[in-house]
Amino acid sequence: MGFKHTGLFPEQAVNWAQMIDLISSAKKEIKVLNLFAYTGGATVACASAGASVVHIDSSKGMVERAKENLKISNLADRPVRFIVEDCKKFVEREIRRGNKYDGIIMDPPSYGRGPSGEIWKIEENIYDFVNLCFKVLKDNPLFMLINSYTTGLQPTVMENIIKKAEKENNIHFKNIESYEVGLPTEEEIILPCGASCLASN
Repeated sequence: MGFKHTGLFPEQAVNWAQMIDLISSAKKEIKVLNLFAYTGGATVACASAGASVVHIDSSKGMVERAKENLKISNLADRPVRFIVEDCKKFVEREIRRGNKYDGIIMDPPSYGRGPSGEIWKIEENIYDFVNLCFKVLKDNPLFMLINSYTTGLQPTVMENIIKKAEKENNIHFKNIESYEVGLPTEEEIILPCGASCLASN
């Protein structure tokens, strides 16, 4: 694409594998909310493991691509809802509705605009948004995954955000792990591609 994205994020394979394992091991129905969900790699992974997924992105084109990706992965029959909307507005509405999720994935951009011109700046908005998302987690959630490609949002910062939100919302995870994600190269070095924090039970 013109902005250099291929729409594929192979460095996220490590996170997809962990979510598949968590969902497959849960031995119950799992409901996942995928925010800033883009072309749907995480949606496909969670659906393949048997979860129902609500896929949210403000770009209609990306949501259409995600639908195609689910179909060509032979998962079109899985319970996935695709919604074009500003993520914050959707979460606020889910709070009012009383809807809760076992898992939340978010891959927020460094900067973005919602369909109605809403401005998102990750350094300014990420904590309040994570704290808001805790309000749609079930009391004993399965996981929360935050991904970042912003150099200023280091793994430990994301871990601190989750720990602070845990205390404010009285929801706790047994394990919280923050780490860089990357890809191996022919030179046998790792190309850094971003950071993640996975909280799980």
